[in-house]
Amino acid sequence: MWKARKRLWCGLPWTFTVYSFDDERLFIDSGILNTRQDEVRLYRIQDLTVTRSLIQRIFGMGTIHISSKDKTLGNFQLVNLKDVMEVKEDLSRKVEAQREKKRVSVREFMGDEDTDIDDM
Repeated sequence: MWKARKRLWCGLPWTFTVYSFDDERLFIDSGILNTRQDEVRLYRIQDLTVTRSLIQRIFGMGTIHISSKDKTLGNFQLVNLKDVMEVKEDLSRKVEAQREKKRVSVREFMGDEDTDIDDM
């Protein structure tokens, strides 16, 4: 299981957002008094993109942009992560493993949810 705290622009982990993932799910825990935990099944993730601003590169961080078919989160970001390229690669491997395990392919996400590709 991987776990990391969202960092400030200067790389310090003084925030109340924690990102983590295991073999099946990605979690985003946020808040100090009122807390919230969001969860996404890895097989629902469609695409991962990494961006690194100049400040993020200076402090060895980056942001992972995630495109998903999750109804509550949709597209979201994991902001200011240390070792962002290693995290993205690990997450990408786990997403592919879950897609194979669940027998989910990208074509199942294409088009309208009510339309089956075999109907065409």
